[in-house]
Amino acid sequence: MVAKRVPLIAGNWKMNLDHLQSIAFVQKLAWSLKDAKHTYDTVEVAVFPPFTDLRSVQTLVSADKYELTFGGQDVSAFDSGAYTGEISGAFLKSLDCTYVIIGHSERRTLHHEGDDEIAAKVAAAIRHDLVPVLCVGETADDLEKHGPSAVPVAQLKAALAGVTAGADIVVAYEPVWAIGSGQAATPEQAEQVAGQLRLTLVELIGQDAADATRILYGGSVKSSNIAGFMRQPNVDGALVGGASLDLAEFSSIVQFQKHVGT
Repeated sequence: MVAKRVPLIAGNWKMNLDHLQSIAFVQKLAWSLKDAKHTYDTVEVAVFPPFTDLRSVQTLVSADKYELTFGGQDVSAFDSGAYTGEISGAFLKSLDCTYVIIGHSERRTLHHEGDDEIAAKVAAAIRHDLVPVLCVGETADDLEKHGPSAVPVAQLKAALAGVTAGADIVVAYEPVWAIGSGQAATPEQAEQVAGQLRLTLVELIGQDAADATRILYGGSVKSSNIAGFMRQPNVDGALVGGASLDLAEFSSIVQFQKHVGT
């Protein structure tokens, strides 16, 4: 029997919003969703603030019992030591983070993170009881040379090479050519890749864990296209970038049920 997967709508704030702005945003987001029909019962909502905001978000979520989860935008492969500027998974866990983003295309490109480093970060996240949100995706050149799914599948295999069967992870398919471009993949393109990623997960972590693993789509997600992605059987949510900074737009994305079937 295939496990029921609760959709996850996650907002990656990137390097935006200071700690005061994050407090205001989370308060308004929680309020906007408070009376939304079905939202918290059927959808998990997560935010990924900058490191400097995490304590503020944790305090707010804990004190007001908001039905939100949150995580870090990156994690060190090391647990502690002389690694200036790095953030240990232990630090994230101590702030009640549930998730951490690993392998985002901006980290791969701007910080030259390769497969080995990403695999080490995935291992570190799991070691500290954090759920890695593992990003995979191809450039336009990759798509032209190798076709759909080849590069994302290869990245997935490399990142999970040392992960044991049954691991709790989230996979985010983020075609690099779609991120920030305003031109999203089609729902059919997202489903084709997500389907191949799930088949690969069966090989890597076993059937049960693969059935339970949520696969998100990311790349120019907005309220006008979220329903199309959520109709796909292997797409279980979205990793939202720029639109997650727009309160009304992100709230509408979270409430994707009202768009489905229209």
